[in-house]
Order: sequence, then C-alpha cells, then structure tokens
Amino acid sequence: MERYFRLRWVGLVFISIAVSLIIVDSTIVNVAIPAIVDDLGITSTEVQWVQEAYTLVFAALLLVFGSLADRFGRRRVMLIGVAVFAASSVLAALAPDGGMLILARLAQGVGGAMILPTTLSIINATFRGRERGIAFAVWGSTIGGMAAVGPLLGGWLTTAFSWRWAFGINIPLGIIIVVGVLLTVAESRSDRTSRIDVVGAILSVVTMGSLVFGLIEGRTYGWWLVDQRPQIGDWKWPFDLSPIPFAFALAVVALIAFIAWGVHRERRGKSTLLALKLFSIPSFRNGNIAATVVSLGEFGIILALPLWLQFVLGFDALQTGLLLLALAGGSFVASGAAGAASGKVAPVWVVRAGLIAEIIGVAGVGFVIAPDASWVPLIPFLFVYGLGVGLATAQLTGVVLADVPVADSGAASGTQSTSRQLGAALGVAVLGTVLFTSTAGILASSLDDRGLSADQRDQVVSSVVDSAGAAIGGLEANPETAAIADDAKAAFSDGTRFAAWTAAGFLTLGLLSTISLGSTTRSRSDEDDETASDAVPEASAGE
Repeated sequence: MERYFRLRWVGLVFISIAVSLIIVDSTIVNVAIPAIVDDLGITSTEVQWVQEAYTLVFAALLLVFGSLADRFGRRRVMLIGVAVFAASSVLAALAPDGGMLILARLAQGVGGAMILPTTLSIINATFRGRERGIAFAVWGSTIGGMAAVGPLLGGWLTTAFSWRWAFGINIPLGIIIVVGVLLTVAESRSDRTSRIDVVGAILSVVTMGSLVFGLIEGRTYGWWLVDQRPQIGDWKWPFDLSPIPFAFALAVVALIAFIAWGVHRERRGKSTLLALKLFSIPSFRNGNIAATVVSLGEFGIILALPLWLQFVLGFDALQTGLLLLALAGGSFVASGAAGAASGKVAPVWVVRAGLIAEIIGVAGVGFVIAPDASWVPLIPFLFVYGLGVGLATAQLTGVVLADVPVADSGAASGTQSTSRQLGAALGVAVLGTVLFTSTAGILASSLDDRGLSADQRDQVVSSVVDSAGAAIGGLEANPETAAIADDAKAAFSDGTRFAAWTAAGFLTLGLLSTISLGSTTRSRSDEDDETASDAVPEASAGE
C-alpha cells in the first residue's frame, strides 16, 4: 500500500487520462458530425440522438455505477468501464448506418458512466487536505483542456483519414489507462456495503429517458397535438394528442416516485441510489443545483457551432478543430490560475469568475455569428469561453464534494456527475431544439417571401433541417437554388445565434444560483488535518 501512496500523483495522471478518454471522444464526435451526416446520411434528429444516446445512458447510470463502485471496488469498476468504452468504440468505428452508430453510442454511455464517478471517488478517497484541492484542480483542468484539444484531434483524424478513426483512437488510449491504473492506483471501496437499489435505478432511467425523448422528439411528433404519428411495424400512434406530453408526464411521475422511494428506503435504513441524506449538506445540495444549470449552458452550444462552421462558413473538420483550439488556450491558462488559487481564494469565487467569463464568451460568439462572418472575431470570444470553462469546472466539483464523508464519496461523485450530465443532456436537447426549430421557422418565412409554394417551401425546409445543414452545399452548387442557399445560410446562422444566446441565458442562471453557495473562503478539504495528507487514506485499503 505504501507503493500506491508514493505513486498517488502518477496515478492521478492516469485517472486524468481516463477522464480525457470520455471528454476527447465527445468533442471529437462534435467535429466529426458533419462528416458522419455526409457519409451515413443521418437526419438532424439522428444527429441529436448520436449525442443524446451517449449522454442519456451516461446520466442515467452514473448513480448506479457510483454505488456499485463503492461496494465492489472503485478501481475495478473504472477498469471495466474503460474496456466497455474501448470495445463500443470499435463498434462505432465500424457502424454502417445511423442506427448502429446510435447503438454503439449507447454502449459507450455505459462505459463512460463507469469511468467518471469512479475517478472522482478515487481522488476523494486518496487525497487529503490541500492535496485534494490540487488534485481536483488537475482533474477539472484536464476536462477543460481535453474539451478544447479534442476538436483539433477530431478535425485532423476526420480530414486526413475518416470520421471512423475519431472512434478508433480510443483503443490505444484505453490500453494505456488500464496498464497505468493497475500499476499506480490502489483499490478502494466503502466500508458500508448493501444491496443495490434496483427499483431506484429503473425509476432514474425512466425519468431521464422520458425527459430527453420529449425534448428531442417534440419538433418531430408535435409538442401538443400530433404532427407525425410514431409507427413501429404495423402499429401507429392512435391518438390526436402527441406522445410528447405523455413522455413529460411520465418523467414527472417517475421523478416523484424516485424521490419517494428513496425517502422510504432511507427511513428503513437501506441504501439508496441517490444519497438523499447528502442533500442536507448545503454545499452539496446547492452545488448540484448550480452544476445542473451551468452544464445546460456549457454543453449545448458545442453541438451547434461545428455544424455552423462547416455547413455555413464552409470549414472542413480540421479547420474547425483549429479554430476551436482557441478554447484550449483559455482552458490551459485557466488550469494554471485555478491551481495557483487553490487554498488561497474561496472556490466559489473562482467558479463565479469562470461563469462570468463563459457568459461573455458565448454571448460574444452569438454576436459574431452571421452567414458571411469572419473567423477572426470568434477567437477572442472562444478563448474567454475556454478560460471560463477551465476555471469553473474543477472548482465547482471541489465545492460540491467538499463536505462529503469519504465513505459516501462514490454516491456523492455519482450524484454530482449525474447533475452535470443531466444538464448536458438537457443542454443538447434544448439548444438543439432552439437551433433547428428557429432555422425551420426563419427559413420558411424567407421562402414564403420568395413566393415558393407551400410544398416547395416544406421540401426545402425539411431538406435543410433534417440534414442538420448538410443540404445547404447542394443548394449552393445549383445556380437555380443559389439564392435559396443564401436564405438557408442566414436562417441557420440565426438559429445558431439564438442557441448561443440561450446558452448564455442558462449560464447566467447558473451564476445566480451560486449565490446560494455563500462566500466561504475555505472548503472542508482545506480545513482537514494537515497530517492527514501524509497518511495512507483508510478508504484506499487494497483488496
């Protein structure tokens, strides 16, 4: 065990690489989406599902695997997750159509849900005192940095080789992680073990699945009355009321049942999927609320921007990745600033500074977006946005977990990760809906002004929106539809702008929500006994 303790900082490197596996993959996919659209011919709804299939399963299972890791071993669950993630990446790379790609992304979500909460709980169990704050800063800065480097890597792989290599890169990364973690990270588990809350797990999956389904499919099936009837085989939706209100109602009922079931189990002294008792800790409760709202604003715009850059401005995947590299600069600068501020400035103030930078950055991007925009003005705003992400991510994690007992670290890290992934899922769904719904409405109005018939208008709108903008190039190449292509570019730009401003609005709500976190100058990790950092943590006892 002394060997593992001596190697704890080396182990942190491999844990951070494991987080990078998840982050790089998601950002690579963002840049590769236009190439996937062209190659597989997927629709805009399938574009959202390529993102949401992963995020939905990821968010729904985080709590499950956080609890399983506490019981069966955090390192073990993380390594299994890396193996699942790598194997499903192979399936994604070989996918012949959108359906198979979405299934592979579902499997990736399972692996990702095993990796993320275990990395957090291992850090929480391994480090003490000021070391814990530094470790969280490294973990969070890795997320910020990799979120920015990922698009460049994805752009290069997609342009030089194929979008399929954007998934294949996960194989060598997975091997490095498995070997490194086995050599440098001690096994740890909670001393308190109990049966897994199966009912709670089912209710959480139903809640998340119904909510995200409703948000994504609303524009397809109708938000209230049915616009298009869902059909499975010979069966067709029989009601005039859209299935979307039913999905939202099911989400509400399942959420209420989930909370009631958790309270019931806690009163009987049984374990719950969501550690409701931890919500009595102010920093944990209020921090999770802030994390959900912040993630909603952070992640949604990442779907819209690469589509606009490639289908409106005509960038290729590599050029898109190079432009988004401005995010990396901001994140790397922020990582140094966050590390220097650890233990000196209250983490909540670092979070607030980061959110202000994010708001300025994403709102500025919205103001720059236009069908004939230059890429130059985007750089400073993307840099500021990356600066904000780097500052806010690590410190918000530290705030949420600051007062959580080590024995509950798996459940707590799973909960805070779920809060973030819930926000990310909602962000992609909500901002994707803003993008495509706005584009459809604005383009339809422009085509009406040109005197197109209703059938012609609807055909063009469907072509542009269903292809997530890929059809614009075909319209532009035909001299007879070049003017319509200009309308489509303007509409898609407006939709992207509205999505950016919506993201800025949610980030503003996130900033306001940090008021409830107070303004304490030191977190619990700073107040721990300094000698604790010089001893092997109890929770790090090996198998």
